[in-house]
Amino acid sequence: MNQVEPQKVLVADDDPINRQVLAELLKPEYTVLLAKNGEQALERATRHAPDLVLLDVMMPDMDGFEVLRRLRAHPATAQMAVIFISGLDRPEDEANGLKAGAADYIAKPINATVVMARVALHLQFVRQRRMLERLAHIDGLTELANRRRFDELYALEWERAQGNGRPLSLALLDVDAFKQYNDHYGHPAGDRALRAVARAARASLRGPADLAARYGGEELVLLLPDTDAVQAREMVGGLCAAIASLELAHAASPVAPMLTVSVGGATLSGMESAAALFETADSYLYLAKQQGRNRVVWRDG
Repeated sequence: MNQVEPQKVLVADDDPINRQVLAELLKPEYTVLLAKNGEQALERATRHAPDLVLLDVMMPDMDGFEVLRRLRAHPATAQMAVIFISGLDRPEDEANGLKAGAADYIAKPINATVVMARVALHLQFVRQRRMLERLAHIDGLTELANRRRFDELYALEWERAQGNGRPLSLALLDVDAFKQYNDHYGHPAGDRALRAVARAARASLRGPADLAARYGGEELVLLLPDTDAVQAREMVGGLCAAIASLELAHAASPVAPMLTVSVGGATLSGMESAAALFETADSYLYLAKQQGRNRVVWRDG
């Protein structure tokens, strides 16, 4: 059984004794990161993406309010949970901290029981939020990314490719004669077949940023950053072979006795827009169908 990785807590406090006390308190259950000032807190929050930040309010050069403001202004840290820890213990101090965007406010001197209870509570909220975010990005039938998630990542990867000049390939995959498959074998069998194709698509991915998503119906889309046309065609060819090796009988298909797929793809060309690249891949999928299906048709970059 895989062990769950401990959640990460960043402790930012200019007082070394406070840092040590909090670190010793949290280490048995969490991965603890330490920062001694505001600049260090921002750098470590951005680099390590902690699940929770325990942030001292009164620090020299940059106080906790400014650190929180900068965390909220950066896309990578905007949603990060932050608990203020402060020697300012008046009700209005706590109210100001919460108004600034902190998830909670703990007054010094530190009470170990209170700190552990508050940290556990907010880390549970973080786990639940991330679980909901993951579910919102997953297609319920295939368990691939859904169209919404593809759209988000495609926009990011297209911008990255334009900025760094690296290749970007896109493939659209359609299960051949899928309506006839459903009509002949029934929709439960069609669902099982589509899940099998989805598993093959996921297994074919190579790069850490590669994505397989269900775009709609029996159509999948493959997003392949840092992948040129030769590499993409090789990968897609391997996927088609993997789907053929499933040997899913399709007696109603006009193409082949087994379930097959058609693929259209394109590799980014120059300053081509994201919409134009997608439309090109879609048009090449149409060509693959026109040419008899059960094939890959690709436009090189």
